[in-house]
Amino acid sequence: MSQIPKIALYEPDIPQNTAAIIRTCACLGAKLEIIEPCGFILSDKRFKRVVMDYMDFSQIHFYQSAEKFFEEKKNHRIVLMTTKGSLNYTKFKFKSNDTILFGRESAGVPDKVHKLIENRLKIPMNNQFRSLNISSSVAIVLAESLRQIELN
Repeated sequence: MSQIPKIALYEPDIPQNTAAIIRTCACLGAKLEIIEPCGFILSDKRFKRVVMDYMDFSQIHFYQSAEKFFEEKKNHRIVLMTTKGSLNYTKFKFKSNDTILFGRESAGVPDKVHKLIENRLKIPMNNQFRSLNISSSVAIVLAESLRQIELN
């Protein structure tokens, strides 16, 4: 199997969502990168209830700050998933070494991060609604990136 894109979470703030994303990444073999600070601690019982034993099977890398994340990623392509994106994620050509970045549930990513990333994608959805749950968004986009990479 070819290398799987990485999923990165920018300062996640809802423990249950992060736990569900850890489970998704573990099941699909994707590495998860978490940019701190998180809005919760990993010993939070809400986090533990959802993550169960999937934490043991996960490849998780923590970055102490966005600056450290972007410094380490300077020679890698980062793809930002955002409701402010103009390109549909299914129209984008994912590569096996991509890092797919998702913002905070409560605020997305700041403008300075938007400006650092060339590829800003969206999941098209009904205009009556604000956004999907981040764990659903990760599963949708990770599945599409895997589908595309397997075809190549």
